[in-house]
Amino acid sequence: MENNLKVWRAKEDLTQEELAKKVEVTRQTINSIERGKYDPSLELAFKLAELFECKIEDIFDYRKEK
Repeated sequence: MENNLKVWRAKEDLTQEELAKKVEVTRQTINSIERGKYDPSLELAFKLAELFECKIEDIFDYRKEK
């Protein structure tokens, strides 16, 4: 799954640590998501979308592999 979480975070001028605290995860989790090493839980995806006042699909792009 691809994402543009780093872009959304930058728009709000948040560090990884600040964002992590707002959605109650570790900074390492945010870093792993941004690097594409970890796909968030549905609950975390909803928290991020709510925080940024957007849809989950605005942050995350799931492309089914062929």
